[in-house]
Amino acid sequence: MDQLQTTEQQPVQPGVSEQATTLTSDQSQPATQEETKVDFKSLIPDEYKEDKALANFQDMNQFVKSYLHAQKMVGLDKIPVPNKYATDEDWQEVYKRLGAPEKPDQYKYKFAKDQKVDEASLKAFNEVAQKNGLLPKQAENIVKFYNELSQQAVSQEASKIDAARLESETVLKTEYGSEYNKRLDQAKRLASQTLGTDFLNSTILKDGSKLGDNVSLIKAFSSLADKLSEDEIVKGEGADYMSAKELQKQIDELQQPGSPYWIKTHPNHKRNVDEVFKLREMLNDG
Repeated sequence: MDQLQTTEQQPVQPGVSEQATTLTSDQSQPATQEETKVDFKSLIPDEYKEDKALANFQDMNQFVKSYLHAQKMVGLDKIPVPNKYATDEDWQEVYKRLGAPEKPDQYKYKFAKDQKVDEASLKAFNEVAQKNGLLPKQAENIVKFYNELSQQAVSQEASKIDAARLESETVLKTEYGSEYNKRLDQAKRLASQTLGTDFLNSTILKDGSKLGDNVSLIKAFSSLADKLSEDEIVKGEGADYMSAKELQKQIDELQQPGSPYWIKTHPNHKRNVDEVFKLREMLNDG
């Protein structure tokens, strides 16, 4: 008998097609939504949108930070800023709360031991500083700046005086030659007797030189001294001076042929030689 062969078939569920639908990986994951950026200004109620206090905020993060900072400030000791109608007393109260002294003499400064201080000027400055509400540190910095500026001006003035004096010496030495010391001494003594030493030394001209070092003044008094050569105002107690011509005349007399200057065995030989040497130094001086 022929054996019957049967094929075992899998049961098919009702309503399901034999051809199964395969899901892809893309279909198995839900789609990710893009983040939507919210315009901060759109969150502001219409009645506040034009308020300048909110104009600088770009997002909610900035706004929250600002709000929290403002909350922290609540209760702190704040100083109100006076408006245009405020009186001097209102401003003085603000200065006082900031730390300004109540009296001018409460400002304190540190000066170097060798530093000269004009007490009257400092007192006047303190009064102005206190009236305008300067804090002690501000006043100290201003005084320090002024002192440095004054010292710099004094140093520059001293440099100008030295430079002008050297220039004056150069001009006069060139003109007077060996008579420079004599003429300068006579001119300054005559000028001091006439105008006074303090006036000559304390008067500063436009070029930075002292009046007493001015070339024109020295030449003028030197010329006047020549005309008053016999007057005690010129001679004073200073050293005696001789012109170059007078010096040369004495040298020639000491060196005459047959004089002790040329005779080594003569008792006056050394004295004459020393005298000639001294006279030649005076002639070449200046």
